Amino acid sequence: MDEVDPSCNPVQPLLEKGAGGDESNAVKNGARVDLQPGQAQEDYSTYDIVRAVQFGVMARVYELVEGGVDVNEMDRENVSLLHWAAINNRVDIVRYLIAKGAIIDKFGGDLDSTPLHWATRQGHISMVVLLLGFGADPTLRDGQGFSCIHLASQFGHTAIVAYLIAKGCDVDMIDKNGMTPLMYSAYRVFGYDPTRLLMTMGAGINKQDKVNGNTPLHFACQTGNTCVVKMLFDKNADLNILNAKGQNALDVAAEYKHANIVKRMRQERADRGLDHQNFFTKFSRNKDVRKKVMWWFPFFAVYTIGLIPELSIPWYYKLILALLAVGFWKFLNMFFFDERLMNIIPVSVYLSSKIMMYFTWFVYLIPYVEMTWTKTILFWLNTVMLCYNFYMSWMTDPGFIKSNREQKLQTIIDLAEKQTLTLNQFCSTCLIHRPIRSKHCSACDKCVAKFDHHCPWTDNCIGAYNHKYFIGFLLFLLFMLSWCVHGTLAYWRVNCPFDIYEDGITGILYKVLKTSPWVFWVGANAMVHIVWVTVLLSCQLYQVVWLGMTTNERMNHGRYKYLYGNFSESHSQGQSHRGHGHSHGPGQKDECKQKGKNPFDRGPLRNLVDILDFQFCGLIRPNRIDWMNLYSLPGQTQPLLGKMNFGVTRENYQFV
Repeated sequence: MDEVDPSCNPVQPLLEKGAGGDESNAVKNGARVDLQPGQAQEDYSTYDIVRAVQFGVMARVYELVEGGVDVNEMDRENVSLLHWAAINNRVDIVRYLIAKGAIIDKFGGDLDSTPLHWATRQGHISMVVLLLGFGADPTLRDGQGFSCIHLASQFGHTAIVAYLIAKGCDVDMIDKNGMTPLMYSAYRVFGYDPTRLLMTMGAGINKQDKVNGNTPLHFACQTGNTCVVKMLFDKNADLNILNAKGQNALDVAAEYKHANIVKRMRQERADRGLDHQNFFTKFSRNKDVRKKVMWWFPFFAVYTIGLIPELSIPWYYKLILALLAVGFWKFLNMFFFDERLMNIIPVSVYLSSKIMMYFTWFVYLIPYVEMTWTKTILFWLNTVMLCYNFYMSWMTDPGFIKSNREQKLQTIIDLAEKQTLTLNQFCSTCLIHRPIRSKHCSACDKCVAKFDHHCPWTDNCIGAYNHKYFIGFLLFLLFMLSWCVHGTLAYWRVNCPFDIYEDGITGILYKVLKTSPWVFWVGANAMVHIVWVTVLLSCQLYQVVWLGMTTNERMNHGRYKYLYGNFSESHSQGQSHRGHGHSHGPGQKDECKQKGKNPFDRGPLRNLVDILDFQFCGLIRPNRIDWMNLYSLPGQTQPLLGKMNFGVTRENYQFV
């Protein structure tokens, strides 16, 4: 390990910042306190060495150490100076003490732990990085048997967990009771992270502790941690493992009276076919079968609603068929539909509706529409473009950001050493440095470059590489719906002419329904779809053309400081500068208009050219940006990942 040059004077930079040192936080009588702005400063010349370190008074520390104070001296609480500096995140004092010979891995305090343990408990990622750089051992266990990764996991310090793993700590390291970091996270942290990160890094989800034989799922069921229970379900955690009492996870949830988890656990067990089931139950609980049933159901529903009234049979037969159809829907809803329904059916609703409209056009409507050669060509051109843009929106990679394990670990180390390892820049699921304008999609479970939104109608994210196809899809879908409405009106004009003043609304409905309930159903569908397609297309064009923003940015503009030309501040300060992320109604102007110009807005015409990626003989050229690898605003210098800011040589920071 390379040492800091003791000949350098570490006092001068702090004298320029003031006697308070590099932090406003301090520890008084063993407890953390805050010095409020404007508070009268004490006479630091009377401080002993411990108090000077606690309050970060670098000048006094330098004076006392140079005067002969032993840097390894333990106070009356058996705590070293390095402990106090670490818990208060006194980076400059730690560097100075180590340069003067302070023992890095000295044990002390009531918990018999090292300075690295203290820094980890407090969540000081910069201090953890610094101490590891000077050779601190993260695998040492304190008096409770915890190593640093156990402490970071149970206190929810996701960034530190990521950094320790990237530096070579075993993701399944056990404490004296045989508990892993994932067990502590599942037991104590009620949220996605760091549990999600640990599972992404390969933590064993079915490991059992040595004392009680509990798995992470057992621990989550004990505390009613529904968020972690769901994540463990998604990772296929074993539901049958028994602990030392002979209890599985369901038994534990029932013992601790977590009714919601008991219900979900029984549902999950049934879905996996773990309990005694007959053939039908096993068939209906199969997830693949249920997904196919939910996907095909809209085809049945759309055609049944229009077909039954259209049949030339007595009305009571139609009523019987309608009741049977409703009963069939209730049957499917009871045995085959689950929480995935609204994520699965939108795309099949679109496909079934479109097929129904084209069928109606050729079978019912086309004889009543004057189809000239021009109209025919335009109709088929629109059909081809609609199918093409829908397929590309559906199947094109929107810009999923990929990286291998080595790149992920290197990213964690780089961000931590730059003191920017926060959830603003780092995705704890994908373990990547998120490019600017990107976001993690919970539906696709991937980070998407220039994320706009997840569209259930195309069953795909809309991002950097398929946004233009999505706009084209909406545009040509609007044209197709207009063709359908045009044909429906032409059909009614010939077969059931009506007058709004003579017939009224009820009279018109009676006429069109009596003529053809099927055509009425198709026309009504087309008119309803026209409304939402028009609204969605208008919003998309307003956002990308007029504002130069994505849907995600407009809905969460308070979170993205780069929209106000304040990118560097938001990323250096981390989450403390995040806005509330919502609008205060139509009377409020867009926040981006109030605080500054959106740096991605190049004017309506250029924005349109950029989003459509259109060029013409060099006269019109889009501004092509590699959104997969853009981490700063255009025209600004890219962050230099890998540069140390702690005065420690890079050789100590090789990832494993």
